[in-house]
Amino acid sequence: MNDRTPEIQILREWLAVLSAPGIGPVSFTRLLEQIADPDQLLAGALGCAELPVATRAYLRAADWSVIEQDLIWAEQNSNHILRLNSADYPSLLREIPGPPPLLYVHGHVEALHTPQLAMVGSRNPSAGGQETARAFAAHLAGVGLTITSGLALGIDAASHAGALDSNGTTIAVMGTGLDRVYPARHRDLAHDIVSRGGALVAEFPIGTGPRPENFPRRNRIISGLSLGTLVVEAAPRSGSLTTARHAVEQGREVFAIPGSIHNPLARGCHALIRQGAKLVETAEDILEELGMFAESRPCTSPPWPAAPDTLTQDQTQLLDYMGFDTVSIDQLVARSGLTAAAVSSMLLILELDGRVISQAGGRYVRNETRG
Repeated sequence: MNDRTPEIQILREWLAVLSAPGIGPVSFTRLLEQIADPDQLLAGALGCAELPVATRAYLRAADWSVIEQDLIWAEQNSNHILRLNSADYPSLLREIPGPPPLLYVHGHVEALHTPQLAMVGSRNPSAGGQETARAFAAHLAGVGLTITSGLALGIDAASHAGALDSNGTTIAVMGTGLDRVYPARHRDLAHDIVSRGGALVAEFPIGTGPRPENFPRRNRIISGLSLGTLVVEAAPRSGSLTTARHAVEQGREVFAIPGSIHNPLARGCHALIRQGAKLVETAEDILEELGMFAESRPCTSPPWPAAPDTLTQDQTQLLDYMGFDTVSIDQLVARSGLTAAAVSSMLLILELDGRVISQAGGRYVRNETRG
């Protein structure tokens, strides 16, 4: 213990205080404001008359064995625990109400300081919604935004994968300790996120399992790290809408992609739009709002799922069905026999590719300069 660096010794005290009963992010921040020297947090907490008796009793005999697990983890390669007053702590997250006093990071800390867009949505999306999320994430990551999401099934996973498609950066905010990946099927995705310049982030100590109450808590971090939050598909009552509400409370932008009135997963997005969220039809709608923050950077592969010369057979056929006049989605559905969701998804990809131009009234036309 004695051969550890001063930083680890300070971190040890912070971990002890944060593990005490009656101490959460808000009370911790309040305590931090009352103590002259944050490096002496434990001594200050023991002398703070405002803390409950049970809290101070725990601090006199803290469970150091549990805290030791976190310290051992933090000393391993690519692992970090950032204190709220650390220069490495992301500045946008520090601004939110009740920021995490300690932030566990596995991977590249510098990714936390890049301009980020949160992307969230249903764990059981439609095929079209999943493709839309992946295409948007690929395009936006390709022009310099880091895509931040929660590694959950559905839209979260599609958003992370889309960012990786364009060699972009993505961050996963976890609802568990960083010694495990939940859901387990996303272990490879989590590895790819870190190995390609991103990071896994959590506020929960090592050993914390996937408790239901932790996932709503992590949503405020997803939005808090980000300049804005994009909701792709969401039911009227969903965790994605909780993330959007956090974004509003944090003074961040909220974007929502509309969908069919017959799709129950579009209702959450429609509700957000009625409440003032920006309606998004193309990636440019987001960049118009965040453009001053999203610095362009070179991209080694094109920011769309399919390369210009490798359109799928369905995409090529859809261009043929369009002809050279403006057409609506309904017309394309009738001509192609595809579902509205499939047509919408392909139109998005073709638009991002520059082969299709969207026009007023939900109509589309081929871009003759691209063939």
